[in-house]
Amino acid sequence: MAKVTYIDSHGNSKSIEVDNGLTVMEGAIQNNITGIDADCGGSMACATCHVYVEEKWLDKLVKPEDGEIDMIDMAFEPKKNSRLSCQIIVSDELDGLTVITPEKQS
Repeated sequence: MAKVTYIDSHGNSKSIEVDNGLTVMEGAIQNNITGIDADCGGSMACATCHVYVEEKWLDKLVKPEDGEIDMIDMAFEPKKNSRLSCQIIVSDELDGLTVITPEKQS
């Protein structure tokens, strides 16, 4: 289990414990985190679970696949630290992970 902190575009934060093996998106949905819509349910068919990953965590994540990169291109205001939260699988190594939701989802 890892603690993940979700910060919205207004600076409000909520930290929750997410079970290992779940995605950051699933943790958000199960805990009513605002700012992550997850319209496709995690099948990487939309970009409505787009988040900005705090810079210090980027090297600890599995590199994004081409399909994720393509979907991020369609997200609202993508940045170099953009990821789809449905593709970030929680593990003990990610304890303390912080993600920021964009102003809106595409």
